[in-house]
Amino acid sequence: MAAAPSTRRGAARHSELFDALIDLLLAEGFAHLTLDDVAARLRCSKRTLYALAGSKEQLVRAAVVHFFERATDRVEAAVAASTDPEARVAAYLRAVADELAPASARFVDDMAAFPPAAEVYARNTEAAARRVGELIAEGVAAGAFRGDVPVSFAAEVITAMMVGIQQRRVAAATGLGDAEAYEALAALLLHGLTRD
Repeated sequence: MAAAPSTRRGAARHSELFDALIDLLLAEGFAHLTLDDVAARLRCSKRTLYALAGSKEQLVRAAVVHFFERATDRVEAAVAASTDPEARVAAYLRAVADELAPASARFVDDMAAFPPAAEVYARNTEAAARRVGELIAEGVAAGAFRGDVPVSFAAEVITAMMVGIQQRRVAAATGLGDAEAYEALAALLLHGLTRD
């Protein structure tokens, strides 16, 4: 049974609002914003925002979840566009960098300081590290990557670096933003994995 037109319009509006909210939060962060600020910027009522979530904290968490779901879909689409193992790993890490590129330092800092959002970021970082490990294992099995370094070790190194990016240690030590760090990780990883 198909959804009623009003239900489809409501779902589309809901998705549009979350996309606009994500764009706002990515650009400006969220710790300093009130629900009144968000409603004014999105040109909607606070009642509309309360229909999305019961509080500012819940709204921010829901927006961060939506951001990572949307990013995951696009990252996986980038990986699916290639069958070459090296290109797939590069596509994955570069797509992650592309998805994080619009995130201002203020947004990343606010996310790190807000436990519900930090937990979402951490969970997505762990999933991304597992996915890169799978892509490396596929490349080793296909003979495209060196097999002299255990996949489990490579995956652990990648996980540590991704967690370091997520927890802002890499930014503090290098001055690189998250997107720049993922680009650097892609270059370093692929140089070390590929056969001479």
